[in-house]
Amino acid sequence: MSNDGKLADVIPISAAAGAIRRKAAAAAARREAVAHNLNGQRLGRKGRDTRDRIIAAAQEVLAEPRDAGLITLSEVARRASIRIGTLYLYFADLTELVLAVLEPVMATMEDEYVHLVREYWPDSHLHDRALQFVQAYFGFWARHSRVLHLRNSMADRGDERMMVHRVRSAIPVMRLLITQMDSRPMERGTPVSSMATALMTGLERVATVMTDDKMTKVLNEPVNPMDYLLEAEARLFELAIRDQRKINRPA
Repeated sequence: MSNDGKLADVIPISAAAGAIRRKAAAAAARREAVAHNLNGQRLGRKGRDTRDRIIAAAQEVLAEPRDAGLITLSEVARRASIRIGTLYLYFADLTELVLAVLEPVMATMEDEYVHLVREYWPDSHLHDRALQFVQAYFGFWARHSRVLHLRNSMADRGDERMMVHRVRSAIPVMRLLITQMDSRPMERGTPVSSMATALMTGLERVATVMTDDKMTKVLNEPVNPMDYLLEAEARLFELAIRDQRKINRPA
């Protein structure tokens, strides 16, 4: 692959078409999943409006300053002006509701930051492209920190569905990073895949800490300036990708 090539040069068109079909199928499945309530009754306009009102109420609650995890279904029901029994017709538990809130958020991943790593980063602009990516990723986290903190808090407490969501949201970027390193993204358990995992884990951790309102209070001192931290993260991405390219390219 040339230094100025594109990822599209190494990803078959058929694979791209398959990804589009899978995305369309997933969207259809999601539409079908919300076409009925948990009693199996098809949702009419009133039912869809009630479901949307529950999600909007959850978003309002999450937008208010509070510790991650301090949200209850009863509070959401009160905010939506419905009885808790009505809420349970649409969401079996808090995890289902939070996943519904997360769905439109995660749908913006591609436009907000994933697309930035799809195009191959030329060696001569590696740092600039890495910095652009980590800044966009942090911006995404900053805009949606309440629900993302809640997801991670629930995952840390052992919620398997939230664990899966957390991991799956990172996988597309990790695969693209592996390709940035001139490696095959489907090869797992390799030094390159481990490097991509470490990079994304570190970036998410920085975003998590720096969007935590309690961090300054806990430290009792100002945290490092965000610009410096993102610059450092970009440098780590640059060094890792450059190093792996040297290893993987023919001598």
